[in-house]
Amino acid sequence: MTHNFRLCAFADEASPQLAGQTDALTANGIGLIELRGIDGKNVASLTAREAQDVRKRLDASGISVWSIGSPVGKSNIRDDFTAARDEFMRVCETAEITGAKCIRLFSFYGTDGSGSAFDEVCRRLDEFMSSARGCGALLCHENEKKIYGDTPERCRMLLDALPGLSAVFDPANFVQCGADPLAAWKLLGDRVYYAHIKDATADGKNVPAGCGVGCIPELLPLFRDAGIDVLTLEPHLTAFVGLSALEDGEEHHVGGHLQFANNRAAFDHAVSALRGLLEK
Repeated sequence: MTHNFRLCAFADEASPQLAGQTDALTANGIGLIELRGIDGKNVASLTAREAQDVRKRLDASGISVWSIGSPVGKSNIRDDFTAARDEFMRVCETAEITGAKCIRLFSFYGTDGSGSAFDEVCRRLDEFMSSARGCGALLCHENEKKIYGDTPERCRMLLDALPGLSAVFDPANFVQCGADPLAAWKLLGDRVYYAHIKDATADGKNVPAGCGVGCIPELLPLFRDAGIDVLTLEPHLTAFVGLSALEDGEEHHVGGHLQFANNRAAFDHAVSALRGLLEK
């Protein structure tokens, strides 16, 4: 397939240490990173000094930060908003220091998709957008299991209510919510800024790109034709440091039937699978 995609990755799936992450990215010819776990810390916990050190080390490796893969919005809607607001402000500071183009966020647990929660979700996301105007990063909502914006329809409601919000499209998460990724793309594609490449089988197990029912081979030309520039690989083919915190207590649906010697081997396999699809 003829394309101009730039590849990015959650390199913490290759190694919890930044040095191992840059090694994995360089070896696989990937020049962008979506920061999530760094040297045992979540990106939202970095101090300004730590973020400056991360930027310096990435610059030395020739790696640029595409997005901050933040956990913002992965808290319960009934929790005090102050903690989420403070976390977001730290993320904005890190985005500015590292030169990130985007901040990935979510739309809160505990809403049960109810209409009564919609206004509060929108209020919080709108406050995030107002706070982010000075840091130069675009806010991108990710569809995720059990948050308000888990289904395509509720994602669309959020995007319609918040014109300044963009979307990051995750096919596997739609599969795991019982939604058809192609139908989701038709509904959301005009607001998608970039995509996460993660695939899943019908029973929810994560597998290499093209091996599940996430419609990734069909979606790639649609992404290209829509002008999407960056694909972030988020394979989830094996357990990695920080995974439990991402899954909100759910069973880890990693790897399907595949087994790997270590995280780096799983990461390399995931890159090869995606490149195989792009070269067809």
